[in-house]
Amino acid sequence: MVVLRDFWRHRRVLLTGHTGFKGAWAARWLHRLGAQVYGFALPPETEPSLHALLKTPLAGEMLADLRDANAVSAAMAAAQPEIVLHFAAQALVPASYRDPVGNWTSNVLGTIHLLEAMRHHARPLTAVIVTTDKVYANNESGAAFPESAPLGGDDPYSASKAATEIAVHSWVKSFFAGRHKVGTARAGNVIGGGDWSADRLIPDIVRAAQRQDSVVLRRPEATRPWQHVLDPVHGYLRYAEALHAGKTGLSERLNFGPLEDQRITVGTIATDLTRAFGAPAWRHEPQQEIGEKGVLALDARLAQQSLSWQPRFTTQGALAATVAWYRDWMSGAEAAVLTDRQIAAFEDGL
Repeated sequence: MVVLRDFWRHRRVLLTGHTGFKGAWAARWLHRLGAQVYGFALPPETEPSLHALLKTPLAGEMLADLRDANAVSAAMAAAQPEIVLHFAAQALVPASYRDPVGNWTSNVLGTIHLLEAMRHHARPLTAVIVTTDKVYANNESGAAFPESAPLGGDDPYSASKAATEIAVHSWVKSFFAGRHKVGTARAGNVIGGGDWSADRLIPDIVRAAQRQDSVVLRRPEATRPWQHVLDPVHGYLRYAEALHAGKTGLSERLNFGPLEDQRITVGTIATDLTRAFGAPAWRHEPQQEIGEKGVLALDARLAQQSLSWQPRFTTQGALAATVAWYRDWMSGAEAAVLTDRQIAAFEDGL
């Protein structure tokens, strides 16, 4: 933990997507580590929002769209970062079907705008570009994907993120060699307190519990690499550290996911959480127009070996921490207190 704090103290960081769920947790942790965080993102899209509840102090902030190249360049100039952490994205499969063009322009063109701002930045940069576990060509065999697996994507979201990986690779090889140090991070389904996004399992269950209504599941038999938000965020920070240090043999792409024996179905999680929150039993309503894969798993051994990173939460532990956060918040506890408490407990184990 001392090494992590020593690296990030006073470090200038441009964090995109800081108003989102994962970004709000990352901004909070970076602030606790002493980093100078400059945020770039759209205004929060949910009410409530973790970003608004936490009120994390920032060195600066720009609420703008990644698709606005001038705004991205202005943010880079204002932040003058040493480290770039790129979280901002349209991150939901169902939303990508409703607006495929917006999904592609946000995820691919938005990332290219960031890469271009980096290309014209005067000082060397280290960047971690976060994509998704869904970048792989998934035949639903159940095998865990290593970083060397072919990229693919049938739905607009997955395909846009695979294309983002290719764009990052192109800019690294064409423009950044010997100057900027860049890696892409592929993480599984992230859970934790303070997520109120639409079309996500746990926020849907929390909302259903508050209404005393049944949550609707599209694919209860589907399995996902569930992980508590602090595990991948810790991985991203470690990755940025190693990239910045120029660690020999470090891969330009890394998976961050739970251990392979931690696979749990959507239905199992929904059953456990509806009981925990005292909500009615879930019901199944297939949505054939949403072409989501039923089986997905990541092989994260390369990150474990190269970064000495290890997921600290089991899936059940991640669920327990998530339930505890929401329960305490609904009982009147402050989001900042709950979030800081869980970050501190995580740090104590490092």
